[in-house]
Amino acid sequence: MPLILVSGYPSSGKTHRSTQLIAHFTQKISTSTDPRITRLTIHHISDDTLSLPRTVYASARPEKDARATLSSAIKRHLSRDTLVIADAPNYIKGFRYQLYCEAKAVQTPSCVVHVGTPASKCRELNASSPHPYAEDVFENLLFRYEEPNGMNRWDAPLFTIPFEDAEPPSEDIWEAMVGSEGSKPKVVRPNAATVLKPAAEQNYLYELDRTTSEVLALITAWLGDHPGEGGGEVSVPGSEQTISLPLNAPSVPQLQRLRMQYIGLNRQHSLSKGRIRDLFVDYLNDAFQT
Repeated sequence: MPLILVSGYPSSGKTHRSTQLIAHFTQKISTSTDPRITRLTIHHISDDTLSLPRTVYASARPEKDARATLSSAIKRHLSRDTLVIADAPNYIKGFRYQLYCEAKAVQTPSCVVHVGTPASKCRELNASSPHPYAEDVFENLLFRYEEPNGMNRWDAPLFTIPFEDAEPPSEDIWEAMVGSEGSKPKVVRPNAATVLKPAAEQNYLYELDRTTSEVLALITAWLGDHPGEGGGEVSVPGSEQTISLPLNAPSVPQLQRLRMQYIGLNRQHSLSKGRIRDLFVDYLNDAFQT
């Protein structure tokens, strides 16, 4: 069943909002007469449930391991009859994209719940917490936070909860993820870009690096031939798709960041080598639309 990603600044009240959602969903399940709904269970996954201390965010390696632990727990519990609430910072756009792919691969919907507490209020809440983030860690997480954008397919549907709201839009989230009494289950059809498979072909990482470099070279060559222009179409030999550039032409560092994000997402979870080019073009077009 659905994956609900709760995202927000540190100490923004993500667990509080998750608890509110769980209470509402539990009531919906317990009072339902629809067998599809009554068999649902709710699984709450958070740093606390996984025994991840806040100190993991103090350096890159422990934080990377913590994300891997969170991702593994989510994948382990995603099933037809489980509603998973992932209560964690989820502040990296690429990580949310990865989890979106995981949900789509098992044909279940997902959404993002953005806990929209202002940074100033988060600082107050952190200072009064019995287990606060260290000040430098807290500020670093604020700085690195990539706010969800409902225009991104991996962040949609997006539900934002202002700090002033007493309750989250629980019924809207339930309707979007589960549906009404007696309705058919919401099934998401996987596509080639989101069916994740282990790399089985030889030289896969080499092909991943080479192919993405070739695509970037096509873009930079087009930009060199059309200085100052944006919004063009770049043909990609060997692919049925074209790259639709944004009106503001991307810089080389921006393109390289997108390439490294794509490689990071597909280093462990790969399709066949023949699909690398098409999927990278698809990934770039999604990124350019935001």
